Amino acid sequence: MRIGKMPRPDLPHYNLARFDFVSIRLAVACVRTGNLTEAARECHLVLPAASRRLRDLERALGAQLFERHSRGLTPTALGRAFMKRGMAVLQELDNLLIELADARQGVVRHVHLCAGTAAITQFLPPLLAEYAVLHPEVQVELEEQVSQQVVANVREGRADLGVFVAGPDVRGLEVRDFRKDELVLILPPDHRLAGRSPIAFADTLDEHWISLNAGAALLQAQQQAAMAAGRSWKVRMQVRSFDAVGHMVASGLGIAALPKGAALPIARAMRLHCRPLSDAWATRQLQVAIRPDADATVVGLRNFLLPTSQSAKSVRARFK
Repeated sequence: MRIGKMPRPDLPHYNLARFDFVSIRLAVACVRTGNLTEAARECHLVLPAASRRLRDLERALGAQLFERHSRGLTPTALGRAFMKRGMAVLQELDNLLIELADARQGVVRHVHLCAGTAAITQFLPPLLAEYAVLHPEVQVELEEQVSQQVVANVREGRADLGVFVAGPDVRGLEVRDFRKDELVLILPPDHRLAGRSPIAFADTLDEHWISLNAGAALLQAQQQAAMAAGRSWKVRMQVRSFDAVGHMVASGLGIAALPKGAALPIARAMRLHCRPLSDAWATRQLQVAIRPDADATVVGLRNFLLPTSQSAKSVRARFK
C-alpha cells in the first residue's frame, strides 16, 4: 500500500480535467475491442466524439495510447498500462455507485468477507443469511479465494475479514477458530479402494489423483503428506472447484479428497463413494481473521460467525 508516501517529484504534470470517466471507459473499451467504432458504441458515443475524446486524452498524457492502422487499434505499452489502472478506477466508481444506491435503501456499511471454498460450501451460507436478517444495514460482500490469498487480502486491506483453513502465516492479524471439517476420499463405487473403514493417504498413492489449483490448503496438505511418506503423488489434473473435482472423478480420471460437508452432496449427485481418511491432517481447523484496527461492524460480524456465538443462540432458543 502507498498510504502516506510522498509524491514523486519526477512525475510529469497531467491535465486531470481530461481524465473524465467517459474518456477512461472509452480508452479501456478500445484496448479490449481493438476497434474505435465498437468502443464508441459501448460508451454511447458517436464516432467523431469518441475519436476527439481519445485524441484529447492522448494529448493530456503527452503520448500515444494506440497505434492506428486499417484493422483498428493496437494498444501501446502505455495503452496497456492505462487499461490496467483504468479498469481499477472504473471498478471503484461502480462500487461507489452501488454503495450510494444501497445507502438510499438503508444500507450504511459494506463489509468485504473473503473466504475459502470449504467455508463457503459447508458453513457460511446459513450464517450470512441470518446475519442479513439481523443487520439489514450491513451489506456483506463475499469473495471466494484459496486460503493463502484470503489471508493476504485481509492483511493488505483488500478484505475486512477472512475465513480460511489454518496454515498460512497469520502474524499481525487477530485470529479465532471458526469450525472444523473432515477430509474424505471420493472415488467411483466400483473402485478397488472403495470401502467403509478409514484409509491412510499413503495407501492411495499408487492411484492417479484429481486435486485443486495452487494455493489451496488441501493441495498443500496432500503434497506434504506425500513427501512425509517418501512417495510421489500422481496428480493427473488440477481444477478450481469442488464440483469440477467430482466430475473428473465420476469420469474415471482419478480419485480425490474433499471436505466431507461438500463431498457428500457431490457423491450423491454423481453416484460416487466416500471413504474416511485416517490421517491426522484430514481433520482441519478453519479460522477467521481480522486486522487489529478493524472497526466495530467488522468485529461484530467476526463474533457473530464464531461457534461460541452460535452455541449461545442455540441455548437461548431452547429456553424460549
